[in-house]
Amino acid sequence: MSSPDVLVQDRERPAALRRLAGRPELGALIAAVAVFLVFAAVAEPFLRVSSLGTVLYAASTIGIMAVPVALLMIGGEFDLSAGVLVTTAALTSSMVSYQLTAVTWVGVLVSLAVTLAVGLFNGWMLARTKLPSFIVTLGTFLMLTGANLGVTKLVSGTVSTKPISDMEGFASCRRLFASEVTVGGLTIKATVWWWLGLLLVGSWVLLRTRFGNWVFAVGGDAAAARAVGVPVARTKTVLYLFVGFGAWVLGQHLLFSFDTVQSGEGVGNELIYIVAAVIGGCLITGGYGSVVGSALGALIFGMASKGIIYAQWNPDWFKFFLGAMLLLAALLNTWVKRRAERGPR
Repeated sequence: MSSPDVLVQDRERPAALRRLAGRPELGALIAAVAVFLVFAAVAEPFLRVSSLGTVLYAASTIGIMAVPVALLMIGGEFDLSAGVLVTTAALTSSMVSYQLTAVTWVGVLVSLAVTLAVGLFNGWMLARTKLPSFIVTLGTFLMLTGANLGVTKLVSGTVSTKPISDMEGFASCRRLFASEVTVGGLTIKATVWWWLGLLLVGSWVLLRTRFGNWVFAVGGDAAAARAVGVPVARTKTVLYLFVGFGAWVLGQHLLFSFDTVQSGEGVGNELIYIVAAVIGGCLITGGYGSVVGSALGALIFGMASKGIIYAQWNPDWFKFFLGAMLLLAALLNTWVKRRAERGPR
């Protein structure tokens, strides 16, 4: 005869499995394992230690933006300007440093102010006009795309910025945003540490703070959230500010890694950030998702983008892979959310 403790454990095990099946990260975790196993089987270089560093770097350059974009999507909104805002951050830092001060830290701080101002503008426009975020941020996307090109040509005379590597502060800025550490053949770039830091902060805020509850509330039903006292407009504005901060970090990395920046870069990257968030468990409708899932989505991107190269496949198929992953993730996320809403039975 079974003891009472064994019977309790037997009853708790199915409930625990059902809770696991309701986690938004589940689909991304399964997909990440599957992608890893595929490339491990078909591409021997994929398993090398040096390749891990390359994969993590590719994932981190997406993950830095996927974290705030995921939070924004959980809050029920989009930001189509996120990709070009990264380029705006890099261009601003470079041109302010070169044209005005010859001290790179001044340009870095002005760049932070500009990206936060863009995030504040998006949040303010959303609250004041009641327009969909798709329209608001599409407008911002077009304005930034034009400004990036127009201002760069006006100031520099070309479509790229001038080199700033000989200026005061460049070395210290490079250490913060673009340094790397090699241990046992594994090279870890600064973007990986920034990514992990944003991931930890974003997860803590979402799951352990009152603001995180507000994010879920405004994404699920903004009117109901407002009725119970949630500051909807302020919550969404803070999320846009976080996107601006992520764009600043990644923009500084691009600048201090390559010294110059092309003004036309960044267009289309906003879709990759959204894809990473959706693969990670975020629903387009808002109110559901995971910051950890967005990191898994970025990791899938990193493994796929580099795994295709290591396997010597035609890289033209990469976008097809992303599209297929997006559709499968959207279907799986909807199924997982329905199971979570039903709860344990």
